[in-house]
Amino acid sequence: MNRNGTYSKTVLTEDGSVEIEVPRDRNGSFEPQIVAKGETRLDGFDDKIISLYARGMTVREIQGHLRELYAVDVSPDLISRVTDAVLDEVREWQNRPLDTVYPVVVFDALRVKIRDESVVKNKAVYLALALDCEGHKHVLGLWIEHSESAKFWLRVMNELKNRGVEDFLFAVVDGLKGFPDAITAVFPWTIVQTCIVHLIRNSLSFVSWQDRKRLVPALRAIYRAETAEVAELRLADFEAELGKKYPAIGPTWRRVWNEVVPFFAYPPQIRKMIYTTNAIESLHRGLRKIIKTRGAFPSDEAATKLLYLALRNLGVHWKPAIDWRAAYAQFTIFFAERLPTTIR
Repeated sequence: MNRNGTYSKTVLTEDGSVEIEVPRDRNGSFEPQIVAKGETRLDGFDDKIISLYARGMTVREIQGHLRELYAVDVSPDLISRVTDAVLDEVREWQNRPLDTVYPVVVFDALRVKIRDESVVKNKAVYLALALDCEGHKHVLGLWIEHSESAKFWLRVMNELKNRGVEDFLFAVVDGLKGFPDAITAVFPWTIVQTCIVHLIRNSLSFVSWQDRKRLVPALRAIYRAETAEVAELRLADFEAELGKKYPAIGPTWRRVWNEVVPFFAYPPQIRKMIYTTNAIESLHRGLRKIIKTRGAFPSDEAATKLLYLALRNLGVHWKPAIDWRAAYAQFTIFFAERLPTTIR
């Protein structure tokens, strides 16, 4: 190999633009090892772009940030190519094998503005947040659809089953009509629990602001009852008194009563994990902080990409549920034949 001098090349690094001299030979057979031919960015620079994107910054904002900090001009096309590379990771994550059993799973949908055929639509982003047998939280997947419906949730259930899930002990839902049937059609042994917080919220939509202070304690007394029988008596008392002024509330509770009462059969350690979808609503709040600066996503893929990166960042801070071992001990008694007997 005969040397033939060098040529200059500018590469982007975490510290900005760097000019390097690359050796060459007369035959053109020399292959650089540290900075390969055609490579214009060193390891770490793409991670910077993805990190900024995951925090909700737009392409224009990322351009300005990189220009200000590193004195480099990065094209929108480059930023899009770097972030699009995440889609392969998203597909792998969305199709990864899952555990066979999850003690608790919470299902809910988040509304996101997405452009579809030149029209901005409010689409539903479906999320499934589960607690595994060690008490760790996992987002099992995210799915985007035009609206929240039991039919689509049935499709989600089948996908989860195909990825290895055989059983959920409890599924906590928001009261969508037909949703319990969609779950039990695929996981027949699952106990479906309606979110009490959603139910109270729906009940208060019938109530004037002046009366809310009276109604909230009365509704709270129902779901804090010692047993399902006591809860039903308190609901009857509510209907006989406050229900006369607000007759729509009682039927609202009775329509979903079979999905309200399951948690009464269990001790406090389990009750507080299954009576509300607060865990996934907290996750939604974290996602909304990241997407609130976006007017609308240009496509489903763009929304999926950002939401996945946001979930990946938020997941770093998740810890096992409080008092999980005490709760799991109760699970192993109530569901001995459906759970492993020890936690790793």
